[in-house]
Amino acid sequence: MEKEAYIITGASKGIGLEWSRQLIDAGHIVIGIARTQPENWPGEHFLPFDLTRLEEIEDMIAQALELITKKIKTIVLVNNAGTIEPIGPAHANNAAQVSQSIVLNLTAPMLLCGAFISQLENSPADKKIVNISSGAGRKVYEGWSAYCAGKAGLDHYSSCLDAENKSVKVVSVAPGIIDTGMQEKIRKSEAADFPLIEKFLDYKKSGLLSSPEETARLLMEMTQRPDFESLPTILDIRNLPQAGKGV
Repeated sequence: MEKEAYIITGASKGIGLEWSRQLIDAGHIVIGIARTQPENWPGEHFLPFDLTRLEEIEDMIAQALELITKKIKTIVLVNNAGTIEPIGPAHANNAAQVSQSIVLNLTAPMLLCGAFISQLENSPADKKIVNISSGAGRKVYEGWSAYCAGKAGLDHYSSCLDAENKSVKVVSVAPGIIDTGMQEKIRKSEAADFPLIEKFLDYKKSGLLSSPEETARLLMEMTQRPDFESLPTILDIRNLPQAGKGV
């Protein structure tokens, strides 16, 4: 198996942590990025970083790339960090929370992608970008206007980026509904703020949530499949064709 290198944001919990763990167990290099390093971080490399510090993102990517040896033939950027907040009617949302939502869900990933591409412009390595999107970027959810807008923007940005850069394959993938801390926040919502609260409570009660472990496995398989370069830019992990069966 050829060793690959991954830079993963939001690596301190949820699918970011579990994907990192599975990659490291498989012998790959992972540079985890989050505000704080988890006590159970499974790897050697972790960069504590607050993604709202937009002016420092370029330097942070440079630090991450310095940890990757030149012998590595595949380098993957995973933009996984994000926030569901604020939850509530658009007209009632706090300005600071709306701004932070767009920064974390859209602006920071845009700058991370830009720094990754520009700093690896002369690298012979295969370069991949996986942006973790959401069905909320493709469907209306009352009470999630900021989150929906950020994820819709991430999808469209990914399409533009993939069209512009022939040497970097970009996908924006919805990972499904996963049993993570974000779902816990959603279940604590008031019905007035999020009219679909009962539906999401039922997902948990009925065991319909995917596990971080299973989702991470599917994402790892997707990124490593031999026809990755041929995948459409906008994806849903639950609807991927079998490798070799066409897309």
